[in-house]
Amino acid sequence: MSFLVCVGALAFLMFVAYRGFSVILFAPIAALGAVLLTDPSAVPPIFTGLFMDKMVGFVKLYFPVFLLGAVFGKVIELSGFSKSIVSAVIKLVGRERAMMSIVLVCILLTYGGVSLFVVVFAVYPFAAEMFRQGNIPKRLIPGTIALGAFTVTMDSLPGTPQIQNIIPTTFFKTDAFAAPWLGTIGAVFILVVGILYLEWRRKVAAAAGEGYGEGHSNEPEAIHAEVLPNPVIALLPLVMVGVLNKVFTMLIPTFYGASNQVALTDGAKPLVTQVSAVAGIWAVEGALLAGILTVLAFAWKPVSQRFAEGTKAAIGGSLLASMNTASEYGFGAVIAALPGFLVIAGGLKAIPNPLVNEAITVTTLAGVTGSASGGMSIALAAMADQFITAANATGIPMEVLHRVASMASGGMDTLPHNGAVITLLGVTGLTHRQSYGDIFAITCIKTLAVFVVIAVYYLTGIV
Repeated sequence: MSFLVCVGALAFLMFVAYRGFSVILFAPIAALGAVLLTDPSAVPPIFTGLFMDKMVGFVKLYFPVFLLGAVFGKVIELSGFSKSIVSAVIKLVGRERAMMSIVLVCILLTYGGVSLFVVVFAVYPFAAEMFRQGNIPKRLIPGTIALGAFTVTMDSLPGTPQIQNIIPTTFFKTDAFAAPWLGTIGAVFILVVGILYLEWRRKVAAAAGEGYGEGHSNEPEAIHAEVLPNPVIALLPLVMVGVLNKVFTMLIPTFYGASNQVALTDGAKPLVTQVSAVAGIWAVEGALLAGILTVLAFAWKPVSQRFAEGTKAAIGGSLLASMNTASEYGFGAVIAALPGFLVIAGGLKAIPNPLVNEAITVTTLAGVTGSASGGMSIALAAMADQFITAANATGIPMEVLHRVASMASGGMDTLPHNGAVITLLGVTGLTHRQSYGDIFAITCIKTLAVFVVIAVYYLTGIV
């Protein structure tokens, strides 16, 4: 019965998310419903002392990353830099290679720190124009954008500032560049197999005589010729974020040491910070702030004219995204405290290999919650100590644990109830029935890549 209570809470949360209800509202309802069925008297203390404590703790650590990432993406958009980058890549790769062009644009933007949600809005008009000119079915656009924005730069490539690559740093005391060779090998696998799949889908459609199609909803306006910023300048903020992320990652522990104490007044109790636990987060925050200032330095006039209104939307989006994930994090903490979770954990412990155990656990919970960051947070909050102990016993570096957890979170997270999937389909004016099959295929390729990386590690020992 205790096992069924846990599974029922997870199934309920997945159901309401699929139906479009707010996770912020229903995550505590699902969690406390499970507590009610276990011990009714424990509901108030568990809510205050566990759910809210974990939820607020997540916001304390990660909200600045969500906020700065959203603002950075917005100023990149307002400055015209995103359009300039898209236009330059299309000219370089060629309009006849529409799918490759869109994938590369998404990779550039997301690796530079632009939120994948912002990328969907920024890239869709160009994707629609290129697919229309190439007579490629519009239904293939979501899968193409998903390959570029939801995969390699979300959690595979070393140094990516996306939140899915930052969360493991606090559990494993690593940085965003953990296991660079494994991450790069996984990224190459995903890109090669993903592009081959999309090209195969395009050729099948062409052989059947299927073109772009007519009568689509939410068709973007035709792209007008306009004077765009120099693409080199447009890329500079993205390069700044990547380079400074690495520089700050190296300098922060050197400057502050393993721990830091500070007291602003005489006699005050010193504030002690374990720097190793937050160095990765500080590095990303500093890099994103520098990226924002770089955009302002080169495009002050166009950004300043719309900064107030533009950043309101970005800040609202960052609040919603961070609170959704934080609510799922609190939900996971409560579920992990239930007797039924011991049954689940015991079953997962039966998987003898620590990396396979971690990958299956993270990707399963990411799939159930429909959130890469939420599922990974739940898994690591509940089982990070177990993963670390098993890794230490078998000599596996923490960097490998970091990369496997990060990549696994972006595997089965993109099930139909995933927020990014719903946003992508909504923006492109397509339905799950029309386009989700290709998104799911990319999801399967991404999940397979995790186990390819694990195999490469065991065969070669490369990190």
